[in-house]
Amino acid sequence: MSRNVCVTAIDGQTGFLIAELLLSNPDFSSKVDSVVGLSLHPESPHAHELTSLGAKVVPHQPGRVKTMAKKLKDSGCDTLCLVPPAHQDKFDISVELAEAARQAGVPNVLLISSAGCDYADPNRQPRLREFIDIESVVLESKGLADTPTGTSPCVIRAGFYAENLLLYSPQAKEEGTLPLPIGKQHKFAPVALGDVALLAAHVLTGKGAHGFDDRHRGQMMICTGPKLCAGEELATAAGSSLGVEMKFESISAREAKRVLKAQSDIDQSEQQYLLEYYSLVQEGNTNYIATTAFHDVTGRHPTEPDGFFKMYENDMRPKKVAKRKHH
Repeated sequence: MSRNVCVTAIDGQTGFLIAELLLSNPDFSSKVDSVVGLSLHPESPHAHELTSLGAKVVPHQPGRVKTMAKKLKDSGCDTLCLVPPAHQDKFDISVELAEAARQAGVPNVLLISSAGCDYADPNRQPRLREFIDIESVVLESKGLADTPTGTSPCVIRAGFYAENLLLYSPQAKEEGTLPLPIGKQHKFAPVALGDVALLAAHVLTGKGAHGFDDRHRGQMMICTGPKLCAGEELATAAGSSLGVEMKFESISAREAKRVLKAQSDIDQSEQQYLLEYYSLVQEGNTNYIATTAFHDVTGRHPTEPDGFFKMYENDMRPKKVAKRKHH
């Protein structure tokens, strides 16, 4: 049974990591015949790196379902990993891809969605709520006998990526602070991006009589980190991993917006998504852990906050304060 996987949005970290894992980890590469990467920026470093690993990178120009369906058909893919891109038109692009997969007769579709989207208010958190609408488009084919994509859809709702905390590494380095607009009480469970990629790779390479492994297909897998943390606890975890004192600073959404704008080159829609997620935390809607799917599918324990900060210690470690000279 062949498995030819097409991964979308390989310019972004999520799509890139999933494709890289499929190509470079023997546990997965041995189960995959080919990997195609759809790229909005085919000249990007990520695209070049995946090409060097053996992927076929295909330029992705949104606009026509028919054209996209032909590209998917020509690529020979039987499995689509739909990663909504960090783009102003995320919803339209994702819906177009889902529809193209249906027209191309791609039997297996895995959507990477967002945990918390079911709690998002369409007026206060529209970017987050978009994921619910994308999910419904992907899942509406479930059970349609005449539609190949109806046989094997799967959704992973990924929690807040812990890597987003690296956007505040200038404050961590200069001031020894972690400034987040989440209030002082409410908690969330950031998940390491590598864990989401690992879960996705297991699903994409799992095989059963109808496409994906029967234990995976049709599943809604929610994947958060293993530990609920308020801001203070995150700062403590960062500090203990780095062997320094780290403090949490509760900042306003307005200040968070300015910080994101000044310190990151991420798309404006992605900045909006992050701010909406923080507001969800502040509303108390992220006080839960969901690790069962990750454990059941991978047989592993997700990355603890201490382990995460240890991985990125060079990005986060504060500079040593110079001792004053006594005159």
